[in-house]
Amino acid sequence: MLKSESVLFYGIILKYERKYQKMDDKVIEQYKSHDNLDIRVELHKKYSKNKLGFNNWIFSNYQITDEVKVLELGCGTGELWKSNSDSIDKMKQLVVTDFSKDMVKTTKSVIGNRDNVNYEIMDIQKISFENETFDIVIANMLLHHVNDIPKALSEVNRVLKTGGIFYCATFGENGVVDYLASLFRDEVDQDLENKTFTLQNGKRYLSRYFNSVDTLLYDDELQVTSIDDLVKYIQSFKGISEIGSLEEEIIRKRLESEFNNGMLIIPKEYGMFIARKES
Repeated sequence: MLKSESVLFYGIILKYERKYQKMDDKVIEQYKSHDNLDIRVELHKKYSKNKLGFNNWIFSNYQITDEVKVLELGCGTGELWKSNSDSIDKMKQLVVTDFSKDMVKTTKSVIGNRDNVNYEIMDIQKISFENETFDIVIANMLLHHVNDIPKALSEVNRVLKTGGIFYCATFGENGVVDYLASLFRDEVDQDLENKTFTLQNGKRYLSRYFNSVDTLLYDDELQVTSIDDLVKYIQSFKGISEIGSLEEEIIRKRLESEFNNGMLIIPKEYGMFIARKES
């Protein structure tokens, strides 16, 4: 990276770190229960053009061999495992974690009690395992919520074995929330999406801690036919995004003006990084 590019990159990161340094409390409140996340997951399931599903696509890119030890950070509601739980049987150990007790509980209801699965409350910025413990570490749609991303990635690198793989899915800077924010440009700050870790800048972060980093992109869009569902989706962001705090009447009227022949097409920009720790 050229010196001028480096200065620009870290200047941008500093800007977002300042903006989101108090994000922790909002994130903790948002994910105290799984209700808001359920609303968003269901909308994507119902209206995504790509019927494979993002979590199934993510999992199809994992290299899970027999007897591996796997750590998942930020398990959410366990969507990753709903169609892929059979793969757990071949693992030596799976440790499922989240900073939210409710999320861990919900994921446990998906996976169930298994001899090779442990459930723990954990912060990615302070992982409570010894050095080089895991063959695979997973952190999907998590890093943009983290205040100290370098600390988090340093921790992931520390607990990952030499030769191990870190899988992390994230969104881009031109996706669903940015598109919806553009519809309400007169009501909200357009620079509202948390862009601390995205498809556009994530590789530069990861390259500081891992020997090789590959980027994979997921092709999809939302084809929404229900204004009611989209209103609920937008309101589910209350507390972590300005559009979620708008009055329902304002949201509904604007959406009604945007629907064309009973449908609103919304771009999605999702993908994942595959980072390797080599000797």
